[in-house]
Amino acid sequence: MSLLSQLMSSFQILPGVGPKSAQRICFNLLQKNKTKALELADILKQACEKIGECNRCRTLTENELCRICLSDKRNAEQLCIVESPADLMQIEQSTDFSGTYFVLHGNLSPLDGVGPAELGFPNLVDLLAKEPINEVIIATSSTLEGQTTAQFIAQMCNQTDIECSVLARGVPLGGELEYVDSSTIAHAFGSREKI
Repeated sequence: MSLLSQLMSSFQILPGVGPKSAQRICFNLLQKNKTKALELADILKQACEKIGECNRCRTLTENELCRICLSDKRNAEQLCIVESPADLMQIEQSTDFSGTYFVLHGNLSPLDGVGPAELGFPNLVDLLAKEPINEVIIATSSTLEGQTTAQFIAQMCNQTDIECSVLARGVPLGGELEYVDSSTIAHAFGSREKI
């Protein structure tokens, strides 16, 4: 396989990038933007080597704790549980939520080998026990897996004195939070309901 073919195949690992898009990206980078392509390669290499998970909330960061977990301006009594770092960013950009987060990096899916341990539930249990959290907001997708995950978390919260709510269903059924427009997320977040 030629180097060009390998490069095109590599771009196809990105969501929404098929063979034609990969070909256009490669030709653009190699013909018109070689300097930018080298910068991109360098930044990507550095990011892969230096970015990991926050020790508290599990979002992506270069440090042991992310900027949100380090901030003394966040409301430590509210915890929003999301599926991915992209969902966290979407909520930050779309709402005035000032609490903290916990990132699952997926949903419960026993058929795919994703159980509570893979989603960091032991860390979540510790967090709920040690921090002054009195409200958990579950912001998982409205997919079957997202709803199952939300119910699992709600059952955990029901065993404590922590109030638990889910986003209102302005988020379309079967939709992924990462791809929902900002106003819909803001509306759904503002009218969340207890479960």
